[in-house]
Amino acid sequence: MENPFQLNYTDQVDTDLVKLAVGGDKKALQNLIIRHQLFIYNLALKMTKSVEDAEDLTQEVFIKAVTALAKFEGKSKFRTWLYRITVNHFLNTKKSKAKFQTTDFETYFDSIDKIPDHNLTTDEQNDLAGSIEEIRINCTAGMLLCLDREQRMIYILGEMFDIDHNLGSEILAISAGNFRIRLMRARQDLYNWMNKRCGLVNKSNPCRCAKKTRGYIEAGFVNPGNLMFNTNYTKKIYEISEHNALPITNTIEDLNKGVFQQHPLQEPVSSKKIVEEIFNNDFIKLILNT
Repeated sequence: MENPFQLNYTDQVDTDLVKLAVGGDKKALQNLIIRHQLFIYNLALKMTKSVEDAEDLTQEVFIKAVTALAKFEGKSKFRTWLYRITVNHFLNTKKSKAKFQTTDFETYFDSIDKIPDHNLTTDEQNDLAGSIEEIRINCTAGMLLCLDREQRMIYILGEMFDIDHNLGSEILAISAGNFRIRLMRARQDLYNWMNKRCGLVNKSNPCRCAKKTRGYIEAGFVNPGNLMFNTNYTKKIYEISEHNALPITNTIEDLNKGVFQQHPLQEPVSSKKIVEEIFNNDFIKLILNT
């Protein structure tokens, strides 16, 4: 699995597939979609914290990209072109405004505090290990929703996926310096609140995922028999980053980065369905002459 956000990515494979796809090779087009679907889906999932919305957005992006594929002139790398379409769709689409809900940090952390604590025995922690991890992912993914849409996108790309600043600036059509500044601001906003309230980063904070587990289950936010985030994956995000390892220093910044890079790189539940629906779209069928 190649990570398109890393500098050693094999762009030639994309170039070859695009050429074949534009020439009418449906298998090449399908392979091109599959090659990028995982990363676009995970961008959407972190932007929305909703499996259903992430699947819808992934499909919408590929329909846009396939529709415009014949106009791709190769002046930029395909991944830059595709992820610029992705970012613009996620940041600007009015149709999906509700999917990109934003709350403020204080309201969000106060809502977590209202979930009652329950101390778990060692046996209970072992039995509920999957649910505890689900809560950790769910809770920290919710923190991303406290960033505005652009901050969220830059943080996901720059911090979670470790994207190079130059590539990030190309995709967002801003200068590399601007990308770094905006990433720094997003880090600071997130880190400041996590350092104040999150026990994953600052051990002096009382909030603990294990203590909240019973409360989240009883409130219906987590179903141990049907996990949404701690499921359907083979790798975690840090494993596909350029460094392939979690930060080992104990600075607040690196502790925060480690929390988010431990999120799973999830496969879309309806991966095949997404591809099928793209090919069954009336406009795409017209383009493909089927």
